[in-house]
Amino acid sequence: MASMRDIKRRKESVQSTGQITKAMKLVSSVKLQKAKVGAEVSKPYFDTMYETVADMIAKSAQMSHPFLQKSQSEKKAVITITSNRGLAGGYNSNIVKLVSKDERFNKDDTVIYAVGTKGRDSLSRQGYDIAGDYSEAINEPLYSDAMEIGKELLSKFTSGEIGEIYLAYTIFKNTVVQIPTMIKLLPIDAEDIVSEQEEEPESPLDKITLMNYEPEPEEALDAIIPKYVNSLIYGGLVESHASENGARMQAMDSATSNAEDMISDLSLKYNRARQASITQELTEIIAGASAIS
Repeated sequence: MASMRDIKRRKESVQSTGQITKAMKLVSSVKLQKAKVGAEVSKPYFDTMYETVADMIAKSAQMSHPFLQKSQSEKKAVITITSNRGLAGGYNSNIVKLVSKDERFNKDDTVIYAVGTKGRDSLSRQGYDIAGDYSEAINEPLYSDAMEIGKELLSKFTSGEIGEIYLAYTIFKNTVVQIPTMIKLLPIDAEDIVSEQEEEPESPLDKITLMNYEPEPEEALDAIIPKYVNSLIYGGLVESHASENGARMQAMDSATSNAEDMISDLSLKYNRARQASITQELTEIIAGASAIS
């Protein structure tokens, strides 16, 4: 059985850890409120953009455009959005698993554009090529950050250096639920674009109606698709930022609760050890007194 001194030291250590996790929980809670508002305000726009482009491509027949056709390159680029800090439960590891366990992304023909040092370091250790690092963008997501990432990837896609572009991020449902998600950005295929919301049933007329463009389709897509890609990247940054703080708040809440349980258990053990020590001392005193008499 551990001595009273050992139990007391362990209890003090757990109390110190509990104070830290409680403080981190409060910090994450404050950050979450701000990030949550940003995610909820921007989500309708990005969902609508996603659905609109899917509907537009579906009604454009077999249009020939670089953004709609796969290039000869077999190389795939994956934008992974994780955090720069740990202590967020399974938030970072879920994104890493999303990439590493997907059969489409083998290490030989997949390059990683990392947002967040945790995902970058984990995938690098597994042998993936880190082609770009935009980790600072996740600290305070801005649309200009998304444009920078989008510009780099669109340039490599149009030049034929990469054939497909994917985005791995975490959807923020609420404070408790965050969903790791992988979506395909380019080339755009209507079958690959799945709306998160339930689609309304289409009429037979909707299915045969083609999309009309003004000006020419090529000019319209040259303007729309880059905005579409940048918007989805920014949406992923905003939602991941909120998800990170939500996951960290939950992790720190669980850690604080566990610390409190451990302190309660250690207090009970300390009191039992103290009572046993007092009983032993009384027994020795009584035994000594009896021997003298």
